[in-house]
Amino acid sequence: MQPPASTMPDADDILRVEDLKVHFPITRGAVFRRQAGAVRAVDGVTFTLARGETLGVVGESGCGKSTTGLAIARMVTPTAGRIAFEGVDITDFDQDHMRPLRRRMQMVYQDPYGSLNPRMKVRDIIAEPLEVHGIAGGRAALKERIAASMAMTGLAPAMADRYPHEFSGGQRQRIGIARALVLEPSLVICDEPVSALDVSIQAQIVNLFVDLRDRLGLSYIFIAHDLAVVRHISHRIAVMYLGRIVEIARRDDLYRDPLHPYTKALMAAIPIPDPELEATRPRQIVQGEPPSATGPRVGCAFHRRCPAAMPRCAQEDPVLMGTPGERAVACHLHD
Repeated sequence: MQPPASTMPDADDILRVEDLKVHFPITRGAVFRRQAGAVRAVDGVTFTLARGETLGVVGESGCGKSTTGLAIARMVTPTAGRIAFEGVDITDFDQDHMRPLRRRMQMVYQDPYGSLNPRMKVRDIIAEPLEVHGIAGGRAALKERIAASMAMTGLAPAMADRYPHEFSGGQRQRIGIARALVLEPSLVICDEPVSALDVSIQAQIVNLFVDLRDRLGLSYIFIAHDLAVVRHISHRIAVMYLGRIVEIARRDDLYRDPLHPYTKALMAAIPIPDPELEATRPRQIVQGEPPSATGPRVGCAFHRRCPAAMPRCAQEDPVLMGTPGERAVACHLHD
């Protein structure tokens, strides 16, 4: 048995997340509120991210992908665990301490329609982070930085005087990316940034992310549910199920030989463009629904839906085991 996947430090890591938990309390009582339980949105997530690396995070809706990203950015408060960004433990930082670090850690959101202020012109949307951090400079310098950020994302400087409603969904997402990059961050957390876009536009935005990463040396956490998109952009991929990572591996290894039964089911759901091959390939359908995130956790969370479940799976919770930076899986089949 190899050591847990979190135990090997790496000087090149820009981000280290260890046993991260985010539990949202459930309260009862109209007058005297008391906690009656908790929703375990994230329940023990551990991974590292190297400089210049893209980690794709996939899983079905409600598995904790977005909450993990928000907790890393300290937009929700972790219940337990540790988050180290660029060598600094930010787990217990308040918003005042986080403010200077936010220049180095930015987010791109899922909804390009709801994430932009409709009353602000594009130039003001992109300039706002610079003004918040007090680095806007003079008018000429500010205008130059706005134009440079727009040019990087494929927006013409002449568009700076328009409002968000005058742009398509893809163009709005480019505005959101330009806003994130104007601060020159080292880490960008992308929360399903192409899921709200037309399929014809998704590839353009993903290619833009790849180009910016290679040109600027960015690191990404790329959260998505489309496995084809994640495969195109990611170096490694983490598969989440019910608040935990059940498998993490290099992209090609994961797609060539998935180990966890849940990962295998996700891969089997990827459509094949060839109708004849699509019609003849074997199906692997996951039956039932995920268990409640509020109930007690006994055994593997996937065991009631797993075609390879053993009696042990109902009793023992598997630990994510493997080689740090390479491959790890939480499954008794691979202990």
